[in-house]
Amino acid sequence: MGLSENQANFIHKIATGSRKVRNLFTPIGFLFFLSLMTLIVFVSLWVDKLLGLPRFIPELYRFAIGLPIFAIGLFMVVWSVFCFVMARGTPVPFNPPPALVTSGPYTYVRNPMLTGVFIAMFGLGLLLDSIALAFIFTPLSIVLSVHEIKRIEEPELERRLGSAYIEYKKRVPRFFPMLRVKREVKV
Repeated sequence: MGLSENQANFIHKIATGSRKVRNLFTPIGFLFFLSLMTLIVFVSLWVDKLLGLPRFIPELYRFAIGLPIFAIGLFMVVWSVFCFVMARGTPVPFNPPPALVTSGPYTYVRNPMLTGVFIAMFGLGLLLDSIALAFIFTPLSIVLSVHEIKRIEEPELERRLGSAYIEYKKRVPRFFPMLRVKREVKV
């Protein structure tokens, strides 16, 4: 059994275990994610200074461009969390909703919370005038998240939610909604 499978099994065991255990691990998972995001921001700023990366956006434009992008990402995160809470769960994998959430932003993408995080990170990179955050660490976070989702999160969701998740996965893209053009059938 590989490391990814062990991690998926560990999350599954807690997510399907007693409420007491789920409630114990939920703040730990939340603090871990928050600490990781904070570390990424500070490391990005340090990398900018270490490499002597230049300022790339004038201050006025940083706020005009970066703030709306950051706000859109933050809105997506909050909306996604709200949907999980309404479904009696949390966004922390240790304490998920009891059933598959397919409403709100989950209608369009399977991971709107992470999509929001990536958009917010990029917007924050622009706001802070950090080339490293906007163009190195945000893309790196996307790549690492895709790897984690494929190897750990999705196998656990398939195991816990079964065919409902497998069908949902076939219909709904992972991060970014697909633009579909309706074609009329000519007779």
